[in-house]
Amino acid sequence: MDYPAPLARLIDELSKMPTVGPKTAQRLAFYVMRLTAEEAQSLADAILGVKAGMRDCSVCFGITDTDPCAICSNPARSGAVLCVVEDPRDVIALERTRGFRGRYHVLGGAISPLDGVGPDDLKIPALLSRVQAGGVTEVIVATNPRVEGEATAIYLARLLKPLGVRVTRIAHGLPVGGDLEYADEVTLALALEGRREL
Repeated sequence: MDYPAPLARLIDELSKMPTVGPKTAQRLAFYVMRLTAEEAQSLADAILGVKAGMRDCSVCFGITDTDPCAICSNPARSGAVLCVVEDPRDVIALERTRGFRGRYHVLGGAISPLDGVGPDDLKIPALLSRVQAGGVTEVIVATNPRVEGEATAIYLARLLKPLGVRVTRIAHGLPVGGDLEYADEVTLALALEGRREL
């Protein structure tokens, strides 16, 4: 038996989300179907609100509802230390440690020739501009500890060192092949403290 068209469409849309397979999409669709009209409207409004209200920060390229973001506009944050990450979720993960008081730069990915992602596809020119503008003394490369993240870290070190800044890499207290967003706060804090020169 096929699902009625509205339910089938909802299942199809939900199954397009990352990590949501057909069975999970069906469970979510039936959950949504049982919501009251007010609860369904609230969920729809939240989805539309994220689309309408969120944007990339013009300075660090993290996600924000104001531009520049709260971290970039905070005078208590040090502009002398930049932490370079692949994804906005990595900023959130590092912020949970409450141990980093510098600023961030989100690359928007990692160099991955197999996936067709090269240096020109990342926010590397903006990073170089920030460093060349002056005031930055250290760049912490906090790309994910997998092949693409390591390749990106090495590439960035080659570009940044001639600019006269200290380039460090977070320590490998994180599991190889893992993502920053899934690490716990203690592991991330130790990784930041144990960073090393590239």
